[in-house]
Amino acid sequence: MPNYRDKAFLRDQIHSIIDFYHPACIDRRHGGFINQFLDDGTIFDARTKHLVGTCRFTYNFALCSMLFDEEAFREAASHGLKFLANHHRQPDGGYAWVLDETRVADPTRHCYGHAFVLLAAAGAARAGIPTAAEVVAETYDLLERRFREPEARLYVDEIAAGDWSAVSAYRGQNCNMHMCEAMIAAYEATGEERYIARAATLARRICVDLASDGLIWEHYRTDWTPDWEFNRDNPKDLFKPYGYLPGHFVEWAKLLVILERYRPEPWHLPTAERLFRVAMNKAFDPATGGIDYAFAPDGTILDTDRYYWVSAEAIAAAALLALRTGNPEYWDWYDRHWRYADRHFVDHRYGGWFRVLDAAGNKYSNEKSPAAKTDYHPLAACYEVLEAFKVEEQGGSD
Repeated sequence: MPNYRDKAFLRDQIHSIIDFYHPACIDRRHGGFINQFLDDGTIFDARTKHLVGTCRFTYNFALCSMLFDEEAFREAASHGLKFLANHHRQPDGGYAWVLDETRVADPTRHCYGHAFVLLAAAGAARAGIPTAAEVVAETYDLLERRFREPEARLYVDEIAAGDWSAVSAYRGQNCNMHMCEAMIAAYEATGEERYIARAATLARRICVDLASDGLIWEHYRTDWTPDWEFNRDNPKDLFKPYGYLPGHFVEWAKLLVILERYRPEPWHLPTAERLFRVAMNKAFDPATGGIDYAFAPDGTILDTDRYYWVSAEAIAAAALLALRTGNPEYWDWYDRHWRYADRHFVDHRYGGWFRVLDAAGNKYSNEKSPAAKTDYHPLAACYEVLEAFKVEEQGGSD
């Protein structure tokens, strides 16, 4: 059995993931990246360019360029940043959600997508890619003008293409969570206080102010009151599933531990621990070692599928909590989640992670990477664990 806490193991995991995609994912003809791969690396759609996929690839390559100091990865990150600027970015400054090669297929302005633009630019800036820091600042300003609701101190979810006036009535925590992640990354890349201050506000608003009995609900109305009925009839919606999502609980736990490094508040650590504990108590299946995807307000499990990103975020959260608290129980959870991922998600033949499995660990299809996946979650999780080890070695300083 591998030593999952070994830094060489984590580095090898990152390289294995990126090697599955690179260089085949580089679209030399149209620019940007090819997102859609079958399990064996066969491309099943070379045309669709999803904003989130473009951003996640850019971020992945930026991280790898720093970790491995390989020029090919730095060039790939720069390649992605250029495609964002030249094709996803529209004359009004917003970013189109989906392209067909270079033509706009879905012009909707999603906050979730713009959060990943900020994350990609921050990663590229940290990797020393020219112009990336300018994209960070420009994206932050765009978000301020178009997406942020000053009274709510949160971001709206979706705006139709046009004059920025057609704002969807839906409000969601997910885009705000990823905005918090991106703001932390922007701070790490630039050192500018406005980014970490915004991350701190977002974390408090979602994890404290809007929390329902300490739990994070996904869906809200325009006035930011919980919408307990949204997508009840569509529980498997890709971006807005119904129910409490344990994967987001552990993702927030990870973010709170990182946020505490830079702008500590007394509630950060206990909230992170509570969210992790609830996720494990409610959704961990000891019979298989997997994590159920969603549960209802009454605690009933709604979806027993296993998603790759949930295991990846649980791994990262467990490691960061273990290093932060010194509690060996979190290392037990870390090893437990790695064992499941290693056995069921990691493709030891071709590389990369499978996307979604049923409760017994069986795949639904041979599509390893549909649009927007890119294995950003496990790659970034391994990177964050390595960063947390580095912080511990430096005595807790950043």
